[in-house]
Amino acid sequence: MSISDPIANALTNIRNAVHARKETLDIPASNLTGKLLEIFKSDGYIEDFRLMKNTNQGTFKIYLKYINKASAIIGLKRISRPGLRVYVDKTKVPHVLNGLGTAVISTSKGVLSDREARKLNIGGELVCYIW
Repeated sequence: MSISDPIANALTNIRNAVHARKETLDIPASNLTGKLLEIFKSDGYIEDFRLMKNTNQGTFKIYLKYINKASAIIGLKRISRPGLRVYVDKTKVPHVLNGLGTAVISTSKGVLSDREARKLNIGGELVCYIW
């Protein structure tokens, strides 16, 4: 069975694991998912992730982060989707919760966080918000 939106599927799996208080979870690997996880790790939302070569495609094993039994991830929202793409100009890169959250943007320079996109002065497709 193929998945029509693998990014939404990955974000939903992470959201469900956080609500179920799981320590780890496995999601199908892709280049874009890997870049998302790198941003989540650098901003402190997950502990770590590893690529497991158990299938042709592989899976990412994600180690979720908890601080005093509370998850580091409070919310996760997919913005641009296959049926409605959302693009932002370099002057309109959003601030998620006045800078407390992170917007992930797919740009011509790769997948970047909102802070990096503002620093490079570029816009792109708004993939998701995490806070």
